[in-house]
Amino acid sequence: MNKAEMDDNVSRAKENEDIWNLPNVLTMVRLFLVPVFIILVVYGSAPAMWAAFFVFIVASLTDYLDGNIARSRGLITDWGKIWDPIADKALTLGAFLTLSVTGVLPWWFTIIVAIRELGITWMRSRLLKRGIVVAANSGGKAKTVSQMFLILLLVFPWDSVLSVQSALFTVTPLVVVKWVLIAIAFFLTVWSGMQYVIAAVKMKK
Repeated sequence: MNKAEMDDNVSRAKENEDIWNLPNVLTMVRLFLVPVFIILVVYGSAPAMWAAFFVFIVASLTDYLDGNIARSRGLITDWGKIWDPIADKALTLGAFLTLSVTGVLPWWFTIIVAIRELGITWMRSRLLKRGIVVAANSGGKAKTVSQMFLILLLVFPWDSVLSVQSALFTVTPLVVVKWVLIAIAFFLTVWSGMQYVIAAVKMKK
């Protein structure tokens, strides 16, 4: 496949590139914050959930900033193209697994998300061995944003604010918002995954 036949988010891998720049450091920070976030959610107290909420916001901001800085300053690297979406997956999938364990999120949603994320990561690793880098596309980015909003809703300590027990299950407006966000995140997760698969099939042809 020549360059003209590749999608915009697909490129040939570069050799001996310098990965130490601000966008990549921000990606590394996001990876570091993943276990911190998980531990706080598992602990589950109101202070821990407030801390988890703000840790997730900081991690999400690193995702926004690293891409913008990389594009505006010409600091895009193959390392960043690979590890930025992996850091996103680690953050969102780690959150979904933890929220399912704690009973806040249905397991069927987390399982489908896990299959999609791990499958796309496996596909990327296979293509990378052929010297082809598959970066996140617009569908994948929209998927990540929708998942992050869902996680913020589920992690926010509503009990301490509304003074009700299990607010996400007893306050009707929150229940509606929760399931709307689950539906949006589910659709974008499946749709963006199909985009990657279609791109991979085109490359094989």
